[in-house]
Amino acid sequence: MTDKRMFIERRPETGDYAVRKPDSERASAVLPTQGEAIDWAKERGGDVFVERVRNTDRGHPDKWRRP
Repeated sequence: MTDKRMFIERRPETGDYAVRKPDSERASAVLPTQGEAIDWAKERGGDVFVERVRNTDRGHPDKWRRP
């Protein structure tokens, strides 16, 4: 069984978003917006998790959420 998880991470140095698989060294894709990164991962059948990019009453940047 293959791992279908894909993580969307904001790259602070450039402000774009990387789509990564668990334990990968390189991004599968780099896209300019979080929405485009989520769509890209969903189109490929990924189980998508998004990095929180700001503090909210429900979570902080060190947490993951579903889109």
